[in-house]
Amino acid sequence: MDGKVFAISAKEVTVEVVDEATGQLYRRTLPIDYYETANALVLRGENLDGSISQLVFYSARGMQRMQDLTGKGPDEDPCGSHSR
Repeated sequence: MDGKVFAISAKEVTVEVVDEATGQLYRRTLPIDYYETANALVLRGENLDGSISQLVFYSARGMQRMQDLTGKGPDEDPCGSHSR
């Protein structure tokens, strides 16, 4: 393996918060699926009714790729290797 990491995943996450009123640090480990690539970070877990819920945070690179895939990007070739 060449040492490059293309994705990070885990079955739980640890959240740390500092309470604004007291300054006290709290840490919780939660059963949330975590998946991260250069394009996005996805957090997935269960709602109160047991159904799946997820949050997706796109990176700038991921947003550009989504715009390109949905036809909302520029009408030009970013790498200059495609011609009409």
